[in-house]
Amino acid sequence: MKNIDKKMKKILLSVLALTLLMPFTLSSKDKESRKGLTVMSYNIRLASGKDGTNSWEYRYPATAMMIEDLMPDVIGMQEVEYVAFRYLGDVFDKTYKIVGVGRDDGKKGGEIMAVMYNSKTVSLQKWGTFWLSETPDKPSRGWDAACNRCATWAVMKDKGSGKSFFFVNTHLDHVGTEAQKNGMQLVLDKIVELNKGKLPVVLTGDFNMELDNPAFESIKKRMSNARQSAVVSDDHFTYNGWGRASDSIDYIWHDGFSSCIQYETVTKPYMDRTFISDHFPIKALLVF
Repeated sequence: MKNIDKKMKKILLSVLALTLLMPFTLSSKDKESRKGLTVMSYNIRLASGKDGTNSWEYRYPATAMMIEDLMPDVIGMQEVEYVAFRYLGDVFDKTYKIVGVGRDDGKKGGEIMAVMYNSKTVSLQKWGTFWLSETPDKPSRGWDAACNRCATWAVMKDKGSGKSFFFVNTHLDHVGTEAQKNGMQLVLDKIVELNKGKLPVVLTGDFNMELDNPAFESIKKRMSNARQSAVVSDDHFTYNGWGRASDSIDYIWHDGFSSCIQYETVTKPYMDRTFISDHFPIKALLVF
C-alpha cells in the first residue's frame, strides 16, 4: 500500500509540474495566465573583466536577449558594475526595474548585488543592502575576505497572487573560508532580522562553493536548494569559466513556498555565443 501511495504521489507531482510548466517559458504578453514565481540567479561577469572577445563590450546584448526571452519575475545578479547596471536599467526601462548599490562605497563603486524585477508582475515594497562583515551597516570587508562583499534584500509582492515575499541576492567571497562561513551565517541571521513578516524567502547568489562545503551546513537546515527540491531539475554545472571549468557554485535557495516545480541551468546560446557569461544563469519556478 505504501509503495502505491509513493507512486501515486510521484504521478500527481509530475502532472502538477507539467501543468505549471506550461507558462514557465511564456513571454511577458502571456503573464496573466502564469502560475507561480519565476526567479533567477545570474553572475553576469564584470564589465571591466579582461576577457578578450568574451568581454562585456562584445556580449552585453546577449544578456539582454536572454532576459527578454525568458522574462523571469525577479533576477538576483552578481558582478554588476555600474556601466552594466545603467545599461540594464535603460534597455528595460518599460518592463524591468533594478536596484542595488556598489559594494565599495554604497553608491556606484564596485560590484552591485543587483535585484532586477519585472514591474508588470512584481512590485517592490522596500529594499536595502548589508555588508558581509563585522560592520554590516556600512561598506566594509569581513574576516579573511579578499574584497568587500554584500547582499541586497527586498520585500516584494507578486501581483498575480497578491502574496508578498522576501528576496535576497549575494556573492560570497572566493578566497576566505572564514568569510564564506561567517558570511553565510550573517545572511541567514539578517533574513530573520529583516523579514519581520516571516514571508516566503528566496535567496540567490554566487556562493563560490560546491554544495558539500561545510559552510553550507547552516543553510541546509533552514532552506531548500531549488535544484534538489524541484519536481523537474537538472545536474548541469553553473560555472563554465569560458569553457575551462565545470563547477556548481550558483544557487537558488527557498523557504516558505509550497513547492518548487522546475529548476533549470540556462545553457541556451544567445547571439550565437556559446557563453553569455562565465556563469550560466539558473532559474526556478516557485509556487506559493
